[in-house]
Amino acid sequence: MIVLEAFTPADFNQLIEWVDNERLMKEWSGAMFSFPLTEAGLSWYIEDSNNLADPSVFIYKAVDSKTGVTVGHISLGGISQRDRAGRITRVLVGKTTERRRGICQAMVTALLRIGFEDLALHRISLGVYDFNQAAVNCYLKAGFVQEGLLRDVVRHDEEYWSLIEMGILETEWHALQSHKNAAA
Repeated sequence: MIVLEAFTPADFNQLIEWVDNERLMKEWSGAMFSFPLTEAGLSWYIEDSNNLADPSVFIYKAVDSKTGVTVGHISLGGISQRDRAGRITRVLVGKTTERRRGICQAMVTALLRIGFEDLALHRISLGVYDFNQAAVNCYLKAGFVQEGLLRDVVRHDEEYWSLIEMGILETEWHALQSHKNAAA
């Protein structure tokens, strides 16, 4: 089981260690950070995060509840109280040896629970590069629906990347939870 805990300065070095090349940096953060990732860069990133009184962004480390080991990073930002909407960003399963073990789906599910149950959001969206099929499958399994494709939206070296836009609505989330509870 994955538990989401606030991402703090104590977690900076772990994330810096994981994001060890420019391509991964761009996949994880888009243009938000420059490679290499630094503590100074991460300091402003968390400045206004995890404030329940004025939620605009929630930044988490994902912890394996059995071992207590941090296994990933995920955030929910772009929160609009008026529209009751948010956007999942910067999803990363830390060690490559840990990928394809359901960690991503558990992280996303935990974040959806926070978004829909604690923050009472109506819609949560995300964008994923189309070549990242493992992530696309993770999001589909978590209940997201593909809504569109932004073609050649990012350039990395001499290659263009297209972005799949995905979303899930609160009614879809609650239906999934009811189905899971009925099956249990």
